[in-house]
Amino acid sequence: MKVSLLQLDIAFGNPKVNYAAAERAIRLAAQGRPDCILLPELWTTGYDLKRLDEMADPGGKAATAFIGGLAKEYGINIIAGSTAWQREEGVTNTMFAADRKGVPAFEYSKLHLFRLMDEHMYLRPGASKGLFSLDGTPCAGVICYDIRFPEWIRAHMVSGAEVLFVSAEWPLPRLAHWRALLVSRAIENQCYVVACNRAGSDPANVFAGHSMIIDPWGETVCEAGEGEEIVSGELDLAKVREARGQIPVFTDRRPEMYK
Repeated sequence: MKVSLLQLDIAFGNPKVNYAAAERAIRLAAQGRPDCILLPELWTTGYDLKRLDEMADPGGKAATAFIGGLAKEYGINIIAGSTAWQREEGVTNTMFAADRKGVPAFEYSKLHLFRLMDEHMYLRPGASKGLFSLDGTPCAGVICYDIRFPEWIRAHMVSGAEVLFVSAEWPLPRLAHWRALLVSRAIENQCYVVACNRAGSDPANVFAGHSMIIDPWGETVCEAGEGEEIVSGELDLAKVREARGQIPVFTDRRPEMYK
């Protein structure tokens, strides 16, 4: 499975500019014929949280139609990072995907809201897992701060997920945490971690970039720098079964003792 990560510099609070940039990047990445494309978190608006109410996409309809059209045009799975969805209960930070035919594949709203960036003041948390299937491969999708909760990631892995997709707007001062957490989640769950961060800055933050793919043994398959970049890597899914067979972590779990 070949995956391309679109490490975009997101225009603060400007969906029109961001849709155009995402379309250019998707069309460019599609020339390399990946099986899947992954975008960063909140790629339509950035962290302009105070204005999300006026910019949020009602039911995610505009974003899903946009992504679905490009996925169908190129016959590529697109995991569209996350965008702000307007719902009856409020605005959610929602990851979603379209399959090769442009059909919606799943949606997941960020469960853990990051108080240091005031997410809890402007967003509603999700209430379901991010499990889905990609070309027959069991996968999971989570968003940024979620990776600091290993029990949440493990909840997906015990359900059979072999690839963890992560979309993020992770700040540069905590780049070391980004790397360490992604590697840890890959090793402890014996899975591929495919993580797309954003580049650039907004009025309050500088972001780390360094989108990367980590294999089930904790080895880096590919890694971007800090700027805008499209980086691609191959996932050898046999390595997941190899790792899980060689070190039987899931068989040796003692969940009755973990309460």
